[in-house]
Amino acid sequence: MSEKLKVAFYWAASCGGCEIAVLDINEKILDVVAKADLVFWPVALDIKYKDVEAMPDKYIDVCLFNGAIRNSEQEHMAKLLRQKSKVLVAFGSCACDGCVVGLGNLWNKEKIFERAYLETPSTKNPQAVTPQTRVQVKEGELELPEFYDTVKTLAQTVDVDYFISGCPPPVPRVIETFEAILSGKLPPKGSSFLLNKSVCDECPREKKDRKITQIKRIYEIEDDFKTCFLDQGVICMGPATRGGCNAQCLKANIPCTGCGGPAPKITDQGAAMMSA
Repeated sequence: MSEKLKVAFYWAASCGGCEIAVLDINEKILDVVAKADLVFWPVALDIKYKDVEAMPDKYIDVCLFNGAIRNSEQEHMAKLLRQKSKVLVAFGSCACDGCVVGLGNLWNKEKIFERAYLETPSTKNPQAVTPQTRVQVKEGELELPEFYDTVKTLAQTVDVDYFISGCPPPVPRVIETFEAILSGKLPPKGSSFLLNKSVCDECPREKKDRKITQIKRIYEIEDDFKTCFLDQGVICMGPATRGGCNAQCLKANIPCTGCGGPAPKITDQGAAMMSA
C-alpha cells in the first residue's frame, strides 16, 4: 500500500466558511481520508504550532490555506506552512483576493480600533483600552499578535502554487481540487481550480444590450426572473468574475457579488466591471 499523502488546513483572517466548505463535500470526504492523513488542522485537531515547526521542510504534501493576512501570527503561519509544504493552495476568496476582510484597507489600524473599541453605540470603554501586543498582569506577560495596517492576500505574503476562490469555494470545484491532489494530476503552477470562464457564461438569464441608464437596488425593480440584472439596472459582477459556481446566486435571484475573483485574463476586477 502506498504511503498516504499528508494534508494540512489553516484558517487565517476569514469567517470560517471555508472550513465548512471542506466538509460540504459530504461522503467524498471518505475518499480523502482513505488516501490522506490530516497532519495539521487547528479547527478540528489538537496540533500545536510547535508540532508544525518540528516537521521537516516539505513534510506536508498539500496545504489548503484560507483567509487573508491581517496580523503577525497569520503572516508567521503563512511563511511556516510555505516552508513545510510541497504545494500551497490559496483556498477561498479571502486568501486569493482579500474579500470582505480586504475592506479593512479602506482604513488603517488606528481608525479600525477607534471604531471597534471606542465609537460603537454598544461599547462602554471609559478608559479607552485598545488591544496591545504585550501587557503585564500579575500572572505574567500576555501577548497578542500585532494587528497590521494593511490586509494582504496569501500570494502577497508567500509563493502560492494554486488558487481556488469563492466565498466559500463551490463544492464541485472543491471535489475536483481534492481529486487532482489525490491523483497527483495537478495543473500548471499558478492555475485556478475554478473554471476558465465568467459567471455570465454560466448564468441562465437572458442578456440584452446592457445599457444602464439608472443604477437600482434589487428591491427597486420588478424582476421577471429571466432578464439579466444589468439590463434591469442592477449591478451584477458576473461579467468580471471567474465562473465555476454554476451561477448559484443568480439562480436564487441574487446578483453576483464577485466572490470568484477576476475572470480569466482580467487582473483588475473593478476596472473590468466598469467596461462590462
